[in-house]
Formats: sequence, structure tokens, C-alpha cells
Amino acid sequence: MKTYLPKVDLEKRKWHVIDADGAVLGRLAVLVADVLRGKNKPVFTPHLDAGDFVVVINAEKIRVTGKKETDKVFMSYSGWKGGERHRTVSEIRERNPEKLIMHAVKGMIPKNRLGSRLLTKLKVYKGSTHPHSAQQPATLKAAA
Repeated sequence: MKTYLPKVDLEKRKWHVIDADGAVLGRLAVLVADVLRGKNKPVFTPHLDAGDFVVVINAEKIRVTGKKETDKVFMSYSGWKGGERHRTVSEIRERNPEKLIMHAVKGMIPKNRLGSRLLTKLKVYKGSTHPHSAQQPATLKAAA
């Protein structure tokens, strides 16, 4: 018996738009990661890119549970002595709310070349407008 290997048709990729208004960060990230990988399709294969494009709007209105708004700290390091920088969720939300969603989704996809390629299909925007209306994205409901 031969192993079935699905043909991944790059032309038939769909576009989905998700409104992050009031959605919990982790639950939204799981939904986005699954669609990016293609786990919502019957032809899912772990080593192939069968996923769709995802557009997330209203990134600044994402919700975090508990005291994560003030207690969760993200650390970045410049490589220089004393170059550690610690930022809370509220500080990141003020400057660049798209990074919160990108960071959460990045942690849920494979850490290899496939994962890097999957991340290019994620588009996150602050506000309710996005430049991808020509692709006629279908609306996906995020669990609130």
C-alpha cells in the first residue's frame, strides 16, 4: 500500500479575516496557527504548506486574561552589554500591538524553514481596515 501524498495547489489558497476585538490572545493564536498550517483541511500534511492566508484586524483590542497586562514581561536583548530590555504587555500594546499577536502565533508553529514560510502568510493590522480586500477574504469567527 502506497502512502498518499496530497497535491498542494498554491492557486487555491483562501484568505481569511479575523477580528481580534475582545478575543483572548492565546485562543486567537491557536486558531490562526491552525489555519496557517492547514490543520483545518482534510489534506493536512505536517511537512507541507497547505495552509491559507490570515488577516487579523483590530490587534490593539486583543484581550489577555488575569494580570498578564501588567505582570507578563517580554525580554529582548540587543547583543550589547546591558542591552536587555523588558517590556510589559501594556507597553507593547501602546507601541506596536501587532507584535503581541505575531509573537503568540510564532510560538505555535514549527521552528524551521516551513514555519518561517508560514509566518509570511500572516498579516496583522491595527484598526479595522486592511489592504487585502481585493482577495475577498472570508470572515472567521474568533472565540471570545
